[in-house]
Amino acid sequence: MKLKHIIFTVICTLIFTSCDLERLPDNAYTKEQIEADKEAAFQILLNGCYGHLKGWADVMHRVGEYPSDNIMIRGTSTDAFYPFISYQHIKDNYRLTTFWNTSYKVISQASDLINMSDEETSTKERKQKIGEMYYLRGMCYFYLCRVFGRPYYQSPETNLGVPILLDGTPDDVSNLQLPDRATVKDTYAQAISDLKKAESLMTVEKRAAYATKEAAQAMLSRIYLYMSGTYENPNTEYANLSIEYAEKVIQSGRYALLDRVNFMKYNIFPPDGSSQTETIFAIKRLSSEFSGDDYYNTIGGMYATIQGQGWGEMYASAKYLNLLRKAGLGKDARWAFIDPQYIEDEAGQKTPAFRFIADLKNASGVQTGYTYVQEALRYNEDNSLYIKIGDQVYPLTVVNAEENQYSIVYNGKTYIGEKDYLMLLNRVFPMFYVTKCSLQDNESHLHSPIVSRLAELYLNAAEASAKKGNYGQALIYLNKIRGRAIVGGEYKSLNATNAAQLIDEERQLELGFEAHRTYDVYRNGQDMVRNYPGPHDAMTAIPATDLRVVHFIPQAEINAYPSELTQNP
Repeated sequence: MKLKHIIFTVICTLIFTSCDLERLPDNAYTKEQIEADKEAAFQILLNGCYGHLKGWADVMHRVGEYPSDNIMIRGTSTDAFYPFISYQHIKDNYRLTTFWNTSYKVISQASDLINMSDEETSTKERKQKIGEMYYLRGMCYFYLCRVFGRPYYQSPETNLGVPILLDGTPDDVSNLQLPDRATVKDTYAQAISDLKKAESLMTVEKRAAYATKEAAQAMLSRIYLYMSGTYENPNTEYANLSIEYAEKVIQSGRYALLDRVNFMKYNIFPPDGSSQTETIFAIKRLSSEFSGDDYYNTIGGMYATIQGQGWGEMYASAKYLNLLRKAGLGKDARWAFIDPQYIEDEAGQKTPAFRFIADLKNASGVQTGYTYVQEALRYNEDNSLYIKIGDQVYPLTVVNAEENQYSIVYNGKTYIGEKDYLMLLNRVFPMFYVTKCSLQDNESHLHSPIVSRLAELYLNAAEASAKKGNYGQALIYLNKIRGRAIVGGEYKSLNATNAAQLIDEERQLELGFEAHRTYDVYRNGQDMVRNYPGPHDAMTAIPATDLRVVHFIPQAEINAYPSELTQNP
C-alpha cells in the first residue's frame, strides 16, 4: 500500500516500505530499489537530506532574524512571517509547519540511513557519510529546540523541547505510539550526542556545502555557548567546552578569516568556491533552482530589490545602523552589506539632506513609537545649516562635523541626526537595503544560507572567556573580528563592566542577518529592545522570560500526532 499521506505528519512520510520517498534528485524510491543497490540508494537519500534543507533554511532564517532588533519592515503584512516580527504568535503558521515538518523529514531520513548502516565494517568514505547524517540530525534537534523550547538557562530540566525520535520510519503505523516532548535538557543532550558521534566519524575533508568534522565542532561550540548561562550567572563548565570546540576549528588549519577587502564581498562568494576560506557549512543554493520571479520569495527578496527582483520591504533597523556608526563615518566593513537607496537626478547628483528620528505621539501627547524625519538641507548666508518642515524653519547645530552629526530642536526636544543625502522612502521609512543575503555570483538574490563560519567561533570563544572572567583572552578573540572590520578599531581593554556590551554588540554587527540575533538576546537573559521606527510595538521590550520568546507548535501537527504532544502556553 502506498502511504502518501501518513497520519503522523511529524514523521513526514519517509517510509522505507513501498511508499514514495520525498527527496532529491528523484521523487520516488522504493524498497526494492534500495535493496537492489544499497550504496546508490544511500547516496541518493543522503543528497535528499541536504535537499530538504534548502526550503528549511528559508524559515530558519526568518524565524531567527525577524523577531530581532536588526530589522524593520515598512508596514504590517498578512504573510505568516509577520507574527515573528509582531510577537503576536498564531497556532496555524504555515511557515512554522514547514520548519517543523522538514526538520523531522531530515531527522527521520537520517535515522533510517544511520540504522541501515554498519559502522564497524564501513569504509572511511561511508563513515563520513554516516557522520553527515548524525550531524544533520543533531543540528535539526538543536534548531527545533531554539524555536519551540525556552532558553537553556531557564530550568532546562523542566521546560519542554521537542519529541526525540530515533527509530526512523516504522513499517506499521496502525498502532503507533510516539513520545511527548522531551525536556530542553534532554533535547540538547541528544543534539550533542549526535554531533559528537558525527565528529568521530567524519574524517574526509569536504567543502562547505557538506557537513564535516569541523562543522560538527562548530555546532558543538555554539550549543555549549547556549548552555553557558548568562553573564550574571555563567556556567563555566559549558563555557570551557564552547572554547574547546571553537579552538578545535580555529586550530584545524582548514579555515581562515577573509581579509577586510574580501570580507566586504563575502555575500558574492559561493560557500564552496575557491575564494571562500571562512564558511564552514552552508545550505548551498544554485541559480538553476530558480526561474522567472522566484527570487522575489527568497530570503534576500525581502531585504532589497536587485536586478529587478525582490520586494525590498524590510530594511536594516535604526539600531543596527547606529551600531555601525559608532566606529566613525563609514569605517566599519559591515557597511558593505547595507545599500542606502539615494534619490538621484538625471545627472546622477544627490541632494544633501538632514535625517533624524523623532518621537511619535498620539493626539493626547502620549508617545507611541518613533518616526523618521528627512528634509533637504538649506544654507544661510553664513553657511550655517537649517531645514524646513512645512513652513517652520529649524536651524541645525554642529555636534561632530567630521561625523556629519548635527542636532535639532523639534517639538520642544533636542535630537541628533546625520547630514547625508535624500533617500527613497517606502511609506515614511528610508530604504536601507540589506545585501548580505543576496548577490551570490553577482546574481540578484541568489544566496546560500550560512550555518557556521569561522568568525562565529572567535566570538563564541570571546563570550565564553568573558563568562569565565578571563577578560584578557576574551579581548584577544574579540579583537580578531573587531580588527578586521575596523582598521585600528581594536578595543584596548575588556573587563566585568563592559565585556557583555562590547561582545554582544560585536556579535550583532558581525552575525547580523544570519539568524543569530534573536537567540543571542534571549539565551543571555536580556530584553529585546526595538526602540526605533517601524510598525512593531517600539515602546514595549520583550523580556527573555516572556511566553512569546518561543513559538507555538503548529496546531495541525498536534492534531495529527498519534500520541499526546504538549503545546506551548
